[in-house]
Amino acid sequence: MCLTWTCYKRHADSRAPKAWSGEYTEVMHMVASNNRAMQRILKISLAATALYVVATLYFGVRSHSLALISEAGHNASDMLAILLSFVAVYFQSRPATEHKTFGYQRAGVLAAFVNALTLMVLSVWIAVSAVHRFYSPVNVEPRLMTYVAAAGVVMNGAIATLLWKFSGDVNIRSVFVHMLGDTLSTAAVIVGGFAILMTGLQWIDPLLSLLIAGMILWTSWGIVRETLNILLEGTPRNVSLAAVRTCIQEVRGVADVHDLHVWSLGSSSHALASHVTVDEIMLVDCSVILQAIQDKLWDKHRIAHTTIQFETCACETTHGCSAPPELTTRGAGHEHHGHAH
Repeated sequence: MCLTWTCYKRHADSRAPKAWSGEYTEVMHMVASNNRAMQRILKISLAATALYVVATLYFGVRSHSLALISEAGHNASDMLAILLSFVAVYFQSRPATEHKTFGYQRAGVLAAFVNALTLMVLSVWIAVSAVHRFYSPVNVEPRLMTYVAAAGVVMNGAIATLLWKFSGDVNIRSVFVHMLGDTLSTAAVIVGGFAILMTGLQWIDPLLSLLIAGMILWTSWGIVRETLNILLEGTPRNVSLAAVRTCIQEVRGVADVHDLHVWSLGSSSHALASHVTVDEIMLVDCSVILQAIQDKLWDKHRIAHTTIQFETCACETTHGCSAPPELTTRGAGHEHHGHAH
């Protein structure tokens, strides 16, 4: 019979890892300050983008430029993305409750996922419209097209610069990608307007639209993959499960590591649950080993939210990631250790 006991998680806030070296209230104050700063930048971005959408749409129609009209649509989606991200930042700042024990950390992830999907739909619409323009050319006004695009480069570039500071958050990064994409694509519109002015070749406008659509689709797909991985509780992209297992096994007193799970609570907050096999030891030694494991996980992988179950012999899932189906319910012949993660 295996002897097992669980030394449950010490949450990052209460554990106060070395890297933080501050009290719980100081950590919460830092998070709250970041949220307020993000909300302030998002408000400025929302107002500026709304004004530019109106201007780009008006002058796009006036100059008959599909590239500018595409920019208006792209910026309109940016405006909705910024609004969605603003709401997500608000929810992320709300505390955990009995019904939402992890709080609303994934609100930003969900916002980023929706934003990226919206961008992908928009890119398809731009591409279809551009192909139609090849068959039905429309004369554009390159000078007006260039002037409006130049204003867009300045505005989008300024907003992207402001958002860069917080781009470690996938929610903010989705907006940053929106704005950076706008900056580059609007710069392409300037080049296109100048090229049309010099050559008179009207097909340059829909060609630019196709390039813009391709760039939007490429950047959006990356965010969709990252957010889906978080929502499906996959292993974080910057974490190697083998490296985490090795990290735990390096702690003195650890014989084996199994049933190991690492997932993301939010875009930059990771959690871990695992079974760890040790020799039969005193409970005080259990605490020492647990502390050593937590310190190494924080120092090497920035994982602070952990649930560690110690065992004196391996269970049925020694080298697997989950219990076999016939062992996950009581009454399967014998009782398996709880796998509540």
